[in-house]
Amino acid sequence: MPNHAAVPFLRRRSTAVAGVVGAVTALGVGVTLSYVFAAAPAPKVVPPTANAAFDYQIGGPYTPAKGVTAVSRDRSARPADGLYNVCYVNAFQAQPDALGWWQKNHPDLVLLDKNKRPVIDEDWDEALLDTSTADKRSRLADVVGAWVDGCAKSGFQAVEPDNLDSYERSGGRLTKADNAAFAKLLATRAHSAGLAVGQKNTVDMLPDSTKIGFDFAVAEECGEYDECGAYAKAYADRVFVIEYSDRGFSRACAGFGARLGIVQRDLDVAPRGAGGHTFRTC
Repeated sequence: MPNHAAVPFLRRRSTAVAGVVGAVTALGVGVTLSYVFAAAPAPKVVPPTANAAFDYQIGGPYTPAKGVTAVSRDRSARPADGLYNVCYVNAFQAQPDALGWWQKNHPDLVLLDKNKRPVIDEDWDEALLDTSTADKRSRLADVVGAWVDGCAKSGFQAVEPDNLDSYERSGGRLTKADNAAFAKLLATRAHSAGLAVGQKNTVDMLPDSTKIGFDFAVAEECGEYDECGAYAKAYADRVFVIEYSDRGFSRACAGFGARLGIVQRDLDVAPRGAGGHTFRTC
């Protein structure tokens, strides 16, 4: 996971309104009112196409380069007009500026170590969220699900829940099955809102992708670690690849440049015009 801008960590929950149809039927001397509650059809979920020209803009939005047809942006940003937009959501960890909110409002949903301190992903200074029980996963899904609803309301077509692999940094307190179960709740929520769902990294979760409900993948450094083929096979080439090193980018382009949407970005995913900004496609 690259560095990304600190963003507001809670979006307002969107609401759905069912249509109501009233029917009046005369029965003898009386009149009975019958109400038929017609549930609105589920919005259509549209996965991305294979080999879409892609840009990864979670560090701040900017006008996409000519030819780019798909972007990923943070949930606090607006989608790019006329493109396929993926909404970045930090679903399995708390961003540094959000930890205080979690501790105040949902202290038991922050994973704790044996000394009752938050378990921290030290690379990014993010506390892990506790997916260890069905009850906690359900309550986490209420919070994160509201963010997913916000992505749909903003006009995104898809969502990428980040840090699917947090169990690997939990010191054994979380399992792959815990995170897969939480991911399934989020996928169901996203699909009900009309959003496709991307598996973010974690090749070990590929065997579970269909059961969870993932529609495509967002793979960081799969060229660097020789993992692009596994994602490509699992998702019929519906894969967005982000490389940060020249070596990884060259390897990804050489092997999959004609099949997958591949971009090289800087680790800070800085907007165009900011220092260190890097953007290259195959």
